[in-house]
Amino acid sequence: MAESEQENLQKQIDEIEALSSIYEDNWSVVDEAARIFCIQIVDQQAKWSISLQVSFPPEYPSAAPPVYQLNAPWLRGDERTRLSNDLEEIYLKNSGDCILFLWAQKIQDFLQVKSQSVGAAQDAGWVAEELEVDHFGCSLSNQSPLQQVALKESSSRNSDDMELPPMAHGEPITDRRSTFQAHLAPVVTVNQVKLHLQKFYENKKIANATHNIYAYRIYCEDKQTFLQDCEDDGETAAGGRLLHLMQILDVCNVMVVVSRWYGGIQLGPDRFKHINNCARNLLVEQGYPGMRREMSKTTSKSKKPKNKKGK
Repeated sequence: MAESEQENLQKQIDEIEALSSIYEDNWSVVDEAARIFCIQIVDQQAKWSISLQVSFPPEYPSAAPPVYQLNAPWLRGDERTRLSNDLEEIYLKNSGDCILFLWAQKIQDFLQVKSQSVGAAQDAGWVAEELEVDHFGCSLSNQSPLQQVALKESSSRNSDDMELPPMAHGEPITDRRSTFQAHLAPVVTVNQVKLHLQKFYENKKIANATHNIYAYRIYCEDKQTFLQDCEDDGETAAGGRLLHLMQILDVCNVMVVVSRWYGGIQLGPDRFKHINNCARNLLVEQGYPGMRREMSKTTSKSKKPKNKKGK
C-alpha cells in the first residue's frame, strides 16, 4: 500500500470513530469490508429524515470525495439537485479534508429549513392569534444574532434578575492524562447563558482548563423554533459536534459546557468521543433527552380549539 493510501486509511478510520461516537444509533455499518456506512439524519422536530450512505475510495480524502447516496422517499427533483450541489460545493471548498461531518451538518440544516417551511404553511391559521402573543422568544429565526440577543434580553430582564439555578457537574473522564468533565445549567434566555458563563468562570480550576467547549439550545414554544449557538474555545469543531449531539438527543432549555484539561498527549478523534460521552451522560442523568418532544406535545394540546356545543 502506498504511503498516501495509508494516510488516507488512517484518516478514514479516525473519521469513522468520531462519527460513530456522535451519531451512535443513527450510525450503521452497511459493509465493513467494502467500507460502506450510513448516517440517518433527522430534523429537530423528527418529522423529516434523510439517509446518507457513503463509501470511501482509497483516494479519500486526499484526492477524491466519498461516494454517496441520498435516500428519502420525498427527496426528488429540484430539492435533491439543490442538496447534491451543496454537498459537492462543500467538497470543493474543503478538498483534501475529511468532510462527512460537514455533509451531515448541511443535511441537518436542509431538513430544518424544510421542516420550518412546511410548518409555516400548516400553522398559517394561527397567525392572527400569534400576533397578539407577547414577543418573548418569538421570530428568532428571522433576526440577526445581535437582534436575537437584544430581543431576548429586553423581553426577559425581570426573569434574569432572579437567582440562577445551580449548575450540575458530571463525573470526569480521564484518558492519557487528559481529563474531561461536563457541566450543565437550565437556561431560557441568552442573558442567562451569559450569566451562567460568568459564574462558571469564577471557578479557578475550570477557568484554567485548556478548553471550555459549550453549546446551548433554547426552545421558543410559540414559533416551535430553537435559539442555539456553540463555542469551540480552541478545540476545532468541538462546539458544533456538541450542539449536534444535543440536537440528536432532542434536548432544550439547557447549556452544556465540557472542560478539557490537556495532559500533553494528543488523543486524536478520541477527544471528541470523550467530549460527547461525558456530555451525554450528564444530560441523561439530569433527564433532558426527549424534553422538546414532550413540550411540543403539551403545546399542541393547548392550541387545539375547543368544540362548541350547539344551542
